[in-house]
Amino acid sequence: MLPEHEGDRFVPLLLTLFFFVLGCNLLGMVPWAGSPTASFSVTLALAGVTMATVVIAGMKKFGVVGFFLNQVPAMDLPLPLAIIIKPLVFAIEMLGLLIKHGVLAVRLLANMLAGHLVLLGIMGLITAAASYSTGMWATVTGISVVSSTLFSVLELFVAFLQAYIFTFLSALFIGSAVHQH
Repeated sequence: MLPEHEGDRFVPLLLTLFFFVLGCNLLGMVPWAGSPTASFSVTLALAGVTMATVVIAGMKKFGVVGFFLNQVPAMDLPLPLAIIIKPLVFAIEMLGLLIKHGVLAVRLLANMLAGHLVLLGIMGLITAAASYSTGMWATVTGISVVSSTLFSVLELFVAFLQAYIFTFLSALFIGSAVHQH
């Protein structure tokens, strides 16, 4: 029997994140349903779950003090320089911890919202062409419908891709928290 890998205990969480994000992204493909991941509150909550897992798992592995000491890389500095530089590096690393999870939320939101806005713009061309009586309405409508269909297929791919990327980045962040720097 193979020994259990340290990261195996995070697989249920990561699978839950993947399928939740995927389900939310695919819900955006249903007309008039809307995608929950196109809301900042949802993506921020998902990134918050990842950040809480990073902090809790890191503290569980290294202890509370050990987790925070692990944030500062080992530096062979003279004592007067270490007194100045190590607290600055610690502050930068703590800020970086908050920023990278905030960016995790924003990137999922931006990617899901961008596709919806492109589809909205393409469909808006139909109403703009309908307001003119030049006979271009049928041509613009045909092009818009074909373009919307192609962009919807692209949105389907993006839904899967964004669920994978969010889960992959979450796994990277969690993995880096439970390993010594």
